[in-house]
Amino acid sequence: MIRVEQVLDSWRTIRADTANAVDDFPAGELDYRPTPEVDAFGQIARHVLDATDGLTGMLLAGEDDFTGPGFRDRMKSYMRPLPTPFTNADLSQALRDSMDNLQKHFGARPAEFFAGMVTRFDGQKVTRLEMLQFIKEHELTHRSQLFMYLRLKGIVPATTRRRLAKQPGK
Repeated sequence: MIRVEQVLDSWRTIRADTANAVDDFPAGELDYRPTPEVDAFGQIARHVLDATDGLTGMLLAGEDDFTGPGFRDRMKSYMRPLPTPFTNADLSQALRDSMDNLQKHFGARPAEFFAGMVTRFDGQKVTRLEMLQFIKEHELTHRSQLFMYLRLKGIVPATTRRRLAKQPGK
């Protein structure tokens, strides 16, 4: 059985690495994309923030149906504003603030809240905890994209730096 605390704790680590990737990316290059048909680094990181804030905001508000034509509009009311244009520091701080908010609000919910059923945007019925796990996995996927963009710029992601620091003789 998956525990809420485990989901939130592991997500905190994932989010820290996402925010660190934004901090590590060269300033002024958030519009970098390796090929014209893919999203830019800043777009991907902003998508992580918006999707998380939107979906978790709906969960916390008690919404249980994530389908239908008004779904994306309902999400927007939970997304946090950023300056236009935003900087690496603006985005990484918003990512950190978002996680602090998640920890605070979901950590205060009773177990029954997480057992409640919701209908995901693909029509699948899942518990709120399973929906949280899904949102976390969504971020993990996009964090991998951010890491690839870092590598293309010759930057070693924080996860690899930590692993290398633990090796003997380093």
